[in-house]
This record gives sequence, structure tokens and C-alpha cells, in this order.
Amino acid sequence: MSNEAPPPGQSGQLVVTRLSVMMFFQFFVWGAWFVTLGPFMGALGFEGVDIANAYSTAPIAAIISPFFLGIIADRFFPSQRVMGVLHLLGGVLLLLAPYVAGRGTENAWPFIGILLAHMLCYMPTLGLSNAVAFNAMHNPEKQFPIVRVWGTIGWIVAGFGVGLLAGKLAQTAGLSDADAEKARASVPVFFYVAGGAGIWLGLMSFFMPNTPAPSKGKPFSVGSIVGVDSLRLLKQRSFAVFIVCSTLICIPLAAYYSFAATYAGEAGVQNVPIKMTFGQMSEIVFMLVMPFFFIRLGVKWMLAIGMLAWVLRYGLFAGAWAGAGGDHITWMILGGIILHGICYDFFFVTGQIYTERTAPPEVRAQAQGFLVLVTQGVGMLIGNQVFGRLVDHYSGDEGTDWQTVWAIPAAFALLVLVVFVLLFKGPGRGRGVSLEEAEAESPEGLP
Repeated sequence: MSNEAPPPGQSGQLVVTRLSVMMFFQFFVWGAWFVTLGPFMGALGFEGVDIANAYSTAPIAAIISPFFLGIIADRFFPSQRVMGVLHLLGGVLLLLAPYVAGRGTENAWPFIGILLAHMLCYMPTLGLSNAVAFNAMHNPEKQFPIVRVWGTIGWIVAGFGVGLLAGKLAQTAGLSDADAEKARASVPVFFYVAGGAGIWLGLMSFFMPNTPAPSKGKPFSVGSIVGVDSLRLLKQRSFAVFIVCSTLICIPLAAYYSFAATYAGEAGVQNVPIKMTFGQMSEIVFMLVMPFFFIRLGVKWMLAIGMLAWVLRYGLFAGAWAGAGGDHITWMILGGIILHGICYDFFFVTGQIYTERTAPPEVRAQAQGFLVLVTQGVGMLIGNQVFGRLVDHYSGDEGTDWQTVWAIPAAFALLVLVVFVLLFKGPGRGRGVSLEEAEAESPEGLP
């Protein structure tokens, strides 16, 4: 991070604008295809386990990417150039994905392999884009939240754009409303949008502010990459409880990303890609009000409310399902989607703040990396594998028993919540984090 004034001819506002555009496309690329992938694969006839394996590419890449960053990107090349190359490769892979998927559903592994190759290119760019942003800012505490929120906006715009474009194509073909919704799910336009945006971002990255390799010339240590030094924090009971519960709560979280869009479509929700962006819209709202809750509730109850929102979301999903051919309750489904803002902000952002304040300065970066590894890596990977098989188990000739499928993660999340409330003894209300500190934090990873 640089504390110097912006280079001559570049105002602070110009730097923020450039970085905001970068962050917009960073999450536009991901948001354009990630949510729509499940309905697309379902429409083509892939099984639930195939969808789960496809979504597992993200946590697998999240586990591997720290090694790539620590071994190559942090030591040999400027961050913006590495990011440019990775986005160019990732964009090309997304353009190839529809062709591979269309070759048949008997063997899903070639398609999953393409997605894994893309995610291995994409995941390191989450850290690289943050590195570029922090290095270019002269006042990151105030500037970074402004830049990062454009990532969430990019995800929302991608969902709207893909949904509207696919719907327009269906209307042009003269399809009925029901057939148009099926066509909207099966048309791979989102891969072309995401791939084109990825190539554009790759080219744009080469013109971002220069960010030298931060660890050039420093000795290499596998332990520092995987966060071994931060493991001593687990000797603190509350931090150990936090890490275990964070990992466990991400198991049901995977069900939302992998199957919520598929479920919404089968329940009759129209224009699913657009409706799914309601979750990111609520994320922006709760991000704005979160600091005020933080200083009144404290770490423990902010985390608990985030977990409770998981329970309520899956409970709403389960209660909305009326069986095959039934009259499903749309407002409950939309309510579960909107709860994403509390689920994500209150839990993940609070968890990042708690980790930052608990870890000693010399291991803070490792501790944050370890938190991402166990949540978006290990927890999400387990969740994708478990719920893919769960969906297949409760699916038959009459469709999927979504009520049972969603009741199970609701019960699991409730169990994690109870364990957390009973065992966690972290900072209470009014202690640990000021309003200014809370406002300065911003989440990484999935919006």
C-alpha cells in the first residue's frame, strides 16, 4: 500500500474512478455466469452432482490460488500484468465453455474441466485487483469501500444484463412465456457476455497503475502462504470456535450459490438472473447500515444474526415449495434471496473485522488468508459436494423434493448457530471496533 500522493497529472478522484471501473468488471465477469450456471446445466440435462462439481471449481481454485499468488505473482511480476494475462486466458476459456457443454451430458468432466481452468485463472485476480487498488490509493481507509462497492454493482448489472438479453432472444424467437423461461435458462449467452468482459478487463488491466511485485527478493515459505503462523490463534477458544463455525456455516452456504437459481426457476419465478441480483442489492443496503449495528451489537451478536439469517433463508425456501405442480409462494422465495445481504455482510464482513482485530500485526494477512481458505475453500467445497448428492437423492420422476432439500441446511445452520452462541465469548456490545473502523472494512470474494 502506498501512502504517497497520486502521480503528477492524476488526481485522487481519477485514480478512484479507474479502480472503480476495474472492480466493476472484476465482479461483472463472475456475476454474468456464476448464478446462471445451475439453471443452464439443469436445462441441458446434467445431474445434480454434475452441477455440484461445476460449482466446486470455485472453492478448489480458492484453495489453490494462494500458492499461485505467493509463489509467482507476489515475487516476479507486477500485479496488474499478471492480472491482465489471467483475465485474457480466463475470458477465452469462458467463450469455449458453451461449445464443450453442448457436446453432451453423458460426460460432464470436459465441461467441468473448462470451468476449473477458468476459475484457476480468475480466483488469483481477486487478490491481485485488491493489491492494485491498495497500492494506488493515498487514503485507502476512505477510498477502498467506494471502489469495492462497484464490484457488487458490477455483479448486479451482469445479472440484469444477462437476464434481459436472454429474454430478448427468447421473445425474438416467438416463444410462449413458459417456453421463453426454459430457453432463457438454456441459452449460453451469459458465457459469451462473461468471456467478452473478461477479455476486455484483461486488456484494461495492463493500463492500471503499476503495482510492483510486493515480495520480490524475499525468501519463500510455504508456511507463510497457507497461514501456518496464524494457527497459533486457535489456542484462543473464541477464535477457534469462530473458525470452526465459519467453516461449518459455509457448507449450507454452498447450497444457495449452487441451487437457489435452479430452485427459483422450478418454483415459477420469472427472469431468475434478475431476481437473484436482489441479494446483491440488499448487500449494498446492509453494508451501509452495518456500522451502526456493529457498535450497538458487538462482534458476537453480529455474527449470530448473520447465521440466523441463513436459517431463515432456507426456512423460507422450504416453506415456499408446494410440491410438484403446486402453487409455490413467490414472496417467500424472494424474501430468502433478499436475506443474502444480512447473511453475507453481518457474517463475512464482521468475521473479517474480528480476525483483523484479533490477530497480531505480523500475522494479520496470514489470518485473513486462512479464513478465506477454510470458508470459501474447504467449507464451500464440502457444501457443494454434499448438496449435489442431496438434490439427486431427493429427485425422482416427479421432480425434486425441494422442501426437504432446503429444510436440511436450515436445520444444520440452526445447529451451528446454537453451538456458536453457547461457546463464543468474543468482544461484546460496544467493545472492539469503532464506527470508523467498521466503515473502513470491505468484503472479498463472493458478493
